[in-house]
Amino acid sequence: MPDPAEGPSAAVDVLAIGGPAPAIHLAGTDGTEAGHRHYHLADYVGSPVVVAFYPADHSPVCTVQLTTYAADISRFAALGAQVLAISPQSVEDHDAFADAHGGFGFPLLADLDHVAAEAYDVLGPLGFYRRSVFVVDANGILRWAHRSAAGFTFRSVDQLVGVIAAL
Repeated sequence: MPDPAEGPSAAVDVLAIGGPAPAIHLAGTDGTEAGHRHYHLADYVGSPVVVAFYPADHSPVCTVQLTTYAADISRFAALGAQVLAISPQSVEDHDAFADAHGGFGFPLLADLDHVAAEAYDVLGPLGFYRRSVFVVDANGILRWAHRSAAGFTFRSVDQLVGVIAAL
């Protein structure tokens, strides 16, 4: 459920809560050699998935967001949930970003052509990523969405874990 204080999701009419989550097919890395591969949202059917779009590797808020999620990755894992983080940088950039922060414990996916960003309606007026997060249930159904108007804050682990626990 969206937080009533946050108001409705900006694109509820485009992506229907309760409808199928758009497919994701992106190259990415989880920091391991075997983890350099293509990731598909469909690979995670049977588990809830947190899909976190973030504007840029190495930026201050994005770094805090991903390191916060990584620090509490066991809370997501306890619910059987997978985190996928997506930005428009390359897999090589993601590797450098993850290496600089000791890894994240979840894959970083490269949306170089903004295909996923367009499918999830997270591009701002100038074509830049808006910090956004979605929760997809174990059946691939979109259950919760938040798109930030300004990318200076992010959804907390407590909020995301609460959404997943309520599924």
